[in-house]
Amino acid sequence: MEYQLIQTEQKALEINLDEKIYGTFSEIGAGQEVANNFFHVGASSGTIAKTMSAYDKTYSDAIYGEEESGRYVCESRLYKMLDHEYALMEERLAAERPNTRFFVFADTVSAINYHKTNKGHGWMGVRFQLDPNQKEPNQVVIHTKMLDNNTRLQQEAIGVLGVNLVYACFHHYKNPQHFVRSLLDALDGRVEVDMLQLTGPDFKQIDNRLMGLYLVKEGLTDVTIFDENSNSIHASEFLYKKHLMVVRGHYQPPTLVSLDVFEKSFEQFKNEGKVDNDRAYMLAELTLENLEQNGEIDEFDFTSRADLLCAMGKRVMVTNCSNHQNLINYLSDYKIQNLGLVIGVRELYEIIESKYQNNKDGRLLVAFGELFTKNIKIYVYPALEDNQETIMTAYTLRVPEGITFLYKHLLESNQIVGIEKYNAELLSIYPDNVHDAICEGREGWEVMVPEELTELIRSKGLFCPIDKRKESV
Repeated sequence: MEYQLIQTEQKALEINLDEKIYGTFSEIGAGQEVANNFFHVGASSGTIAKTMSAYDKTYSDAIYGEEESGRYVCESRLYKMLDHEYALMEERLAAERPNTRFFVFADTVSAINYHKTNKGHGWMGVRFQLDPNQKEPNQVVIHTKMLDNNTRLQQEAIGVLGVNLVYACFHHYKNPQHFVRSLLDALDGRVEVDMLQLTGPDFKQIDNRLMGLYLVKEGLTDVTIFDENSNSIHASEFLYKKHLMVVRGHYQPPTLVSLDVFEKSFEQFKNEGKVDNDRAYMLAELTLENLEQNGEIDEFDFTSRADLLCAMGKRVMVTNCSNHQNLINYLSDYKIQNLGLVIGVRELYEIIESKYQNNKDGRLLVAFGELFTKNIKIYVYPALEDNQETIMTAYTLRVPEGITFLYKHLLESNQIVGIEKYNAELLSIYPDNVHDAICEGREGWEVMVPEELTELIRSKGLFCPIDKRKESV
C-alpha cells in the first residue's frame, strides 16, 4: 500500500475519537507540547487520563528515582517514566476500563538554550496495548535531535513528533517502513531520529536492525547503531568522551582478513599513549553505499552481514556517510577523545585522489584539514598490488605528484599510519570471491572465514539466492 501523509491535527483527532484508546502523557523539559496537540483538536477527554511535567529535578527524582549518571535527558530516565506511569494506569484503571487499550507516552527533552550553547535532543517512548486483554504491552523508544535554531520551534517540533509516534503505534504497527516514514510527517528538515527500538508481543517478528536501516534509508538520520545482541543503541549512552575506532567495510561476508583488521587495528589503537583502554570501543561500519546494488538494498543481504558481525561480537554502525567527514561531524556531538578510522589502502588512495582532483584551486589544505584534526588518525590496512606479489601499504602508496609533499607530512605527523603486525598470508583472500562461492554453492570458501561463522552461514543460508534459501534454513 502506498504511504499517505496525514496532517498532525487529523492524527491527534483520530486518536481522540477512538473510544478504546486511553492513556497518560508525562513530559520533562520543552513544555508539554505533545499533550497540547491532543488538547487543541478537541475530544481529548476520551483519550487523556492524565498529563504531567515533573520539571523540577527534585520532584522528578522523588517520582521516578535518581539516575546514577546524574543526567535527566537519557534512556534510563525514559524507561523509569514509562514503568511508573504504566503501573499507575493498570493499578487505577484496569478494573474500571476492561475494554480499553491503555498507553503511556513519555519524553525527556533538552531544547536549545537561550545562549545556544547546546543542541536540542531528547528521548521519547510509548508503552501501549493493541488489545485490551494484552497482559504484556508493546513499547517503542526513539532518540531525536531537534534542528531548529530556537527553543519555541524545537518545542513545536517535539509536539508534532510525539503525535506522529503515538499515531504510528496504533496505525502503522503492521508496516515497519510506513512506521518509520510517518515519524517525519510535517517535520522535514526539523528533526532527526537516530535510534528506534520496538519490543513487545506485536513486534516479535521485527528486526530492530532493519528498523535502524530504514531510519538511514528514509533520511531520518545519517547514523544509527546496534549492538552484538541486535539491540538498537545510541551513541550518547556509551560513547560520550570515550575513545573510538571505526572500521568501515563491506563484510559480505566478514573473512579472516576482516578478523585480522579488527584485531590488529584495535590492538594498535589501544597502544596509543592517549587512549584509555578501559574507555575504548570499536564499531564496524556499514554504509548505504556499500549495501546498495543498482540503487536497491537487499534486506536479506543486510541481515546476513549483520548476523555475522553480531556473531563476532561487534557493535555495528549503519550510516549514510560515504564521506568520512559526515561521520566525524555526527560523532563530534559526543566529544570523542580519540577517533581512529580504519580503511584499506586502496580506499585511502581513492579519498586522496578525489580530494586532489576536486581541490586543485588552492583549497587542498582546507579539504584535508576537514578530515585530519588533532584527535583523528587514519589507520591503513595493506593490500596486494595487482601483480599479487608486492604488498602496498600506507608507506609505499603512490599518490598524485601534486600531493606528495602533503601526504608525506601526514605520514610524518602520524595522522596516517599503517597497521602493523598484519598477517600477510591473508591478503590473497578477496571477499567478493568468497561471496560468489557461497552463492554458487561451491566448496572451499570455509577456510577463508572465521570458524565460528561457517556453520551460521550454512544453517541460515546466508547470502544465498532466494530460490536456495528454503533448502538451507
